Amino acid sequence: MRFFIFIVFAILSMQICTIGAKIPAVIVFGDSSVDAGNNNHLETVLKSNFRPYGRDFFGGKATGRFSNGRVPSDFISESFGLRPYVPAYLDPAYNISDFAAGVCFASAGTGYDNATSDVLSVIPLWKEVEYYKEYQKKLRHHLGDKKANAIISQAVYLTSMGTNDFLENYYTLNNRRSQYNINQYQDFLVTIAESLIKKLYGLGARKISLGGLPPMGCLPLERTTNFMIGNGGECNGDYNKVAMVFNRKLGGLVKRLNVKLSGSKIVFSNPYPIFQQIVQKPSSFGFEAAAVACCSTGLFEMGYMCDQYNPFTCSDANRYVFWDSFHPTEKTNRIISQHLFKTVLSKLL
Repeated sequence: MRFFIFIVFAILSMQICTIGAKIPAVIVFGDSSVDAGNNNHLETVLKSNFRPYGRDFFGGKATGRFSNGRVPSDFISESFGLRPYVPAYLDPAYNISDFAAGVCFASAGTGYDNATSDVLSVIPLWKEVEYYKEYQKKLRHHLGDKKANAIISQAVYLTSMGTNDFLENYYTLNNRRSQYNINQYQDFLVTIAESLIKKLYGLGARKISLGGLPPMGCLPLERTTNFMIGNGGECNGDYNKVAMVFNRKLGGLVKRLNVKLSGSKIVFSNPYPIFQQIVQKPSSFGFEAAAVACCSTGLFEMGYMCDQYNPFTCSDANRYVFWDSFHPTEKTNRIISQHLFKTVLSKLL
């Protein structure tokens, strides 16, 4: 009898340890790389809540994710043993009981720089943080302080942004270029990234992933632009160099903050190397096309130019690295997310 009680106690202890180690929620900040549909509820042209977007998502639903299916934060949530998707905070189909296990504040078209969100009238980063504060209040009211605080401190916080700051703001508009050279602008953005992490830390976050930039010069839109100016449709090497330098600066920031912020565990999730491998050798990952996207002609279309009436959209997105001229397919998102989870994000367990 005593042996049976001992075995039961041992099993229960193991279960308690497992439960205690489990990530209770994934909380997301960023741009279209992780937006789960917040832009659906804004007065902006930057939306994707229509077919063929989402045609490979659960139920074939166009949720507002800029992909044919799931985005990286969805796969990461699943990898942590949570739901296979992270709902958008502004989606009225969900409430605080749903958000207790994960929530997305991201907004397509935003960036670190407030001026970036102004370009297409989307949610600025400071507003994403304000929504998070509102979420905390709702969570405490729903679960009580003790349970809510446990979720807040044990959750994994994902951030993914920066591409728009360069491609939609700095290299497109004159204002920031007249104020900063590219190195100074990178430092300006890094300062904002540092402020973000410190704010989240001050609000109780302890496990944070700071996301890096992809090889943004290899987006189909940038290749098309290169072709139009006579550069053969190759990747924009200058943009890729900017992304690599910026990533190094973000990596350095993460090292410094881990020392400064007591009790924190901050990681740098850099998608650049694996993304570059996919783009350079797509066949090694089961892809047939990396220079053009699945949607429409695959050269420059995204958003409303990728609607269901466009006759050129491919039938099998799994053959393509990119879904539209700016965003990866679900298959690409899965490969990158699983790689980052194995190499970096699992350290947050």
